[in-house]
Amino acid sequence: MTKTITLVPGQITMPQLRAVWDGSARLALDPAAWGPVHASAAAVRTIVEAGKPAYGINTGFGKLANTHIAEDQLEALQTNLIRSHSVGVGPLMDDDVVRLILAMKIASLARGFSGIRPLVLETMLEAYNAGILPCIPSKGSVGASGDLAPLSHMTLALMGEGRVRVDGVERNAADALGEAGITPIQLAAKEGLALINGTQASTALTLQGLFLAERVFAAAIAAGAMSVDAARGSDAPFDARIHEVRGQPGQIAVAARYRELLAGSEIRQSHLTNDDRVQDPYSLRCQPQVMGACLDLLRGAVTTLTIEANAVSDNPLLFEHEGHWSVLSGGNFHAEPVAFAADTLALAIAEIGALSERRIALLIDASLSGLPAFLIPNPGLHSGFMIAHVTAAALASENKSLAHPASVDSLPTSANQEDHVSMATFAGRRLTDMAKNTAHIVGIELLAAAQGIDFHRAMKTSVPLEKVHAQLRAEVPFHSDDRYLAPDLEAAQRMVLSGIFDHAAHDLLPSIEG
Repeated sequence: MTKTITLVPGQITMPQLRAVWDGSARLALDPAAWGPVHASAAAVRTIVEAGKPAYGINTGFGKLANTHIAEDQLEALQTNLIRSHSVGVGPLMDDDVVRLILAMKIASLARGFSGIRPLVLETMLEAYNAGILPCIPSKGSVGASGDLAPLSHMTLALMGEGRVRVDGVERNAADALGEAGITPIQLAAKEGLALINGTQASTALTLQGLFLAERVFAAAIAAGAMSVDAARGSDAPFDARIHEVRGQPGQIAVAARYRELLAGSEIRQSHLTNDDRVQDPYSLRCQPQVMGACLDLLRGAVTTLTIEANAVSDNPLLFEHEGHWSVLSGGNFHAEPVAFAADTLALAIAEIGALSERRIALLIDASLSGLPAFLIPNPGLHSGFMIAHVTAAALASENKSLAHPASVDSLPTSANQEDHVSMATFAGRRLTDMAKNTAHIVGIELLAAAQGIDFHRAMKTSVPLEKVHAQLRAEVPFHSDDRYLAPDLEAAQRMVLSGIFDHAAHDLLPSIEG
């Protein structure tokens, strides 16, 4: 961790969330946040001492809200809540996602509406900065009444129970906390509920999907521009006048980027005259329209997720007015905005891959591209990129199924008390698989387009595209004959997911802009 991010509750930025996700920053809390935290915690103590029933403070939970709990049982109530709700299953969430969950939960609770003690936030900050990350199973939340199971596993680890990961190694939580000199949390009234009500798990999963989608988007812009030159396509469809009269902002921005990426290409200059082709296929010609629409969806998701990362989403909430505190039960834990953001990101990720797959198909088809069949010097004896395209087609088809909206589904839970849910957790979780699929597709296109550029030597493409070509060739050599191709495809996917091609569209990426 090379820097420190000071979390200002309600003012977290998308670049700060990116830094949390990539593990480059320690966390601190703005000193001004501690006053409201102390005040709301004191309000909870006053309510407990008064003995008047208040949901989640001295009552049961969900369908058991009418059950009053005696004061001497309130700590046991919160502890039992966490143990009983730690029911997640499936593979563990990535450490990158867990860091986001912790950071956003700290920031949310620190806004001072949750009645949690400063000690709890201090412990969370200490664990985060020590690299002690709770083991959180990825399945078991429906994204309403909060991400109950994932956040319970988070809280369980802070209590010194369950498992954590330190530097990627799984350990007992109690041992890891003890070695770091961190005292496990003993929950007081309301604190367990405050920790597990909330949308932080769904939001973190969706944020990871967003960040990966942006890397795939940038690489696809580079691949698409290279494919235009490889197929000796026209840059006329990127003319600013075409896009200005339509007016879609993403389309206008993306068209400008294609013009910049293709400017100065010797390959383009070579066929400006005497080219008998009238129009390119849509996968080349309509890139601004499709990729621009995807950019607009990415921008919309950034808006929603920035708001949610700063939100107070637990229940009940405490509000002070003229010295009087009110405890209000509501439904901020319902993650419908996150589910919608995740579903629109899924559409964008799927379409980026679908368009890329079509360009691969174009490049390997000699009748369309004018290049050697299957992009290999001696087709017939060698199959070249024939079956690499089949892999791309398989992944594009898989993404179509995964892109089905999760938010339209709902199953009632908790004896019909929680009778409509968002399914935001799955909506966000499936984005990583989709992004990895599309990174494979775009990686294949990058290799295919680089192969096409090589067939046009000694002519060069543009300066920025020659940079992309050189980056690829540093990892994967020219395909002169058939060889074991899978390692090359894996290398290209790793490059896409690493963000090495972000320079092709860096200033378009909305989470960086934000």
